[in-house]
Amino acid sequence: VQLVESGGGSVQAGGSLRLSCVASGRTFSFNAMGWFRQAPGKEREFVAAISGSGLNTYYAESVKGRFTISRDNAKNTVYLQMNSLKPEDTAVYYCATGKTSNPFRTEGEYNYWGQGTQVTVSS
Repeated sequence: VQLVESGGGSVQAGGSLRLSCVASGRTFSFNAMGWFRQAPGKEREFVAAISGSGLNTYYAESVKGRFTISRDNAKNTVYLQMNSLKPEDTAVYYCATGKTSNPFRTEGEYNYWGQGTQVTVSS
């Protein structure tokens, strides 16, 4: 099983980026998918999650209204559209597959992780 993130980069505050995460090795249509991030010197934190069906989504308060998580099960891909980016969004962003179809916020509920993609937002 492999998860590969892409779409990270450097952007000015107020800008947008779209992260993608492609899963391979098996189908994850029934598994929740999540995005987490880790800023320098900080612990990894929950960003957003989506249920296996795609009908339910959850967001950290810090990104609610600015980020949108979505998925395309036909492509085994999950996306994170990030708008109105702020310098405090700077971090390495990781995608992960959930152990179940429920979109939990805790890392322990996810069993496969990508290698991460860097997002840098300058003021």
